[in-house]
Amino acid sequence: MKMRQQLVGIGAGDAMEKVRDSYIRDILKSLRTIDYIKPNEIPNIDLYMDQVTTFMDKHLQSSKRYDDDKLLTKTMINNYTKNNLLPSPEKKKYTKNHIYLLIFIYHMKNILSISDIQSILNPLTDMFFGPDSKLSLEQVYEEIFRIEKEQSYEITKDLVEKLKLSKESFAEVEKNGEEEEFLKIFSFVCMLCFDVYMKKQVIEKLIDEHEFFKKNGKDTKEVKKKEKQEHEKK
Repeated sequence: MKMRQQLVGIGAGDAMEKVRDSYIRDILKSLRTIDYIKPNEIPNIDLYMDQVTTFMDKHLQSSKRYDDDKLLTKTMINNYTKNNLLPSPEKKKYTKNHIYLLIFIYHMKNILSISDIQSILNPLTDMFFGPDSKLSLEQVYEEIFRIEKEQSYEITKDLVEKLKLSKESFAEVEKNGEEEEFLKIFSFVCMLCFDVYMKKQVIEKLIDEHEFFKKNGKDTKEVKKKEKQEHEKK
């Protein structure tokens, strides 16, 4: 009887593992659908605020976690301008260059503070936002996302390797099928979190120590002060 229960437990564990692997494979496949907004998709005419939010919502739809998520709101855009992440619109209209900066902000704001994004984007804006720069902001944007597109394969490969490591974790610990399944998923999540944490540390050190970003240190002091006050309220 005991042997039968053990075999049933093993069978349940195998079934859960197959479900988990299938679920994670689906997640990895979904990563292939994530794409960047191509320059030729951005209208060649300047846009009003409502048109900007509609455009971003439509073209970044695949990156939503929930259907009712707001990717970009009027309040967000106004705050970006107020905090010097985004140049002011021209006669209430936003140019292609504004859209490029908003896309950069959208991708950065999930892991970086507003003050850090300001430190990164201010030099970019100073050098390439205006019409007189030798290299256009569009060219910068295209090159950055070309590199990121090429990196997507390596990132997927790394995720598969982490999944493999998580399946081999806690091999020596006695546990039932449900506990084993949870610990392997927990292990996978922790590896992903640590990966993000390490990369964020590198980004923050670059911002704090590289001369291009340090030049903006004085400008971001007030933003950092506000962020600290808001954090302390939580």
